[in-house]
Amino acid sequence: MSENEHGFASAIVEAAARVAESSQARALMAYVDGVDDLQFLVDSIPATTDVVLVTRDEHDRDRVKDISAKHLSVPRFGLTRMGQIKMATLMAFSQGMLKAGDVFVFLTGVSGQKIDTLVVMEVGQEYELFQSVGQPKLTEHIRRVVFQRVLTLLLELANEGREGKPVGTLMVLGDYREVQKYCQQNIINPFKGYAEKERNILDDAIRETIKEFSAIDGAFVIKGSGVIMSAGTTLTPNVSSEPLPQGLGARHSAAAAITATTKSIAMTVSESTGAVRIWRRGRMVTEIEKAPRSPGTPSPSQAD
Repeated sequence: MSENEHGFASAIVEAAARVAESSQARALMAYVDGVDDLQFLVDSIPATTDVVLVTRDEHDRDRVKDISAKHLSVPRFGLTRMGQIKMATLMAFSQGMLKAGDVFVFLTGVSGQKIDTLVVMEVGQEYELFQSVGQPKLTEHIRRVVFQRVLTLLLELANEGREGKPVGTLMVLGDYREVQKYCQQNIINPFKGYAEKERNILDDAIRETIKEFSAIDGAFVIKGSGVIMSAGTTLTPNVSSEPLPQGLGARHSAAAAITATTKSIAMTVSESTGAVRIWRRGRMVTEIEKAPRSPGTPSPSQAD
């Protein structure tokens, strides 16, 4: 790192420390791969503010082993700066690291490059990011690890597609007893007849199978424990949800309707944009946008 770059990074950390102190922030979150001197970061932040170091891979996790701070592991994807913040804060929110009313500071930059952006938010004030505030906990009756695995899988599909082609899909998670009342199979259920342990979304051996079936019309229906009950399922809730944002079609309408009718969470991938959206109680909780790729871009993780 050049002297100018080091000075710039130090200035951002120092500014973040001042903002955290003046706003009485509950937490400061930072992507580890954007910070060279992690100990300087931790030492700079007021003791009243939790430092959450966000890691993307094993190298990041090795760097934070001896650092006295909270750690949050997220997958590496090519997301916009705001997309990176949304992904990490949503996972932190689901794990109880952030709660309604908390102020937090976030440091990020282009994925894999040095921090260049400081964002301060109050949970509940940023409508787009935390529309779920005031609702039951996101992971009510749903295992946290299952929620995170589904989100990760959909982000992978959004970034990779299937055989080089974009895909759109819908996964409904939790409250299966109620959700099944509104299910109709378009095709023979490919998961029927298998033992539950063989069709649990937490099993790495089933990841490619899930991605293969993601091209089928219809939804995946998944128990809160992670057991996949069906794929290629049409959802038929007889309820009208709130008007959807312009440009969102039948897949998103089904996600809104089933979550308005049941206590489930729905997650969608848009085939046209690759955006991942999360739905709860008939409304979109948040939207995680894919970073645009320019011609010749070698890897999604380098785009922003």
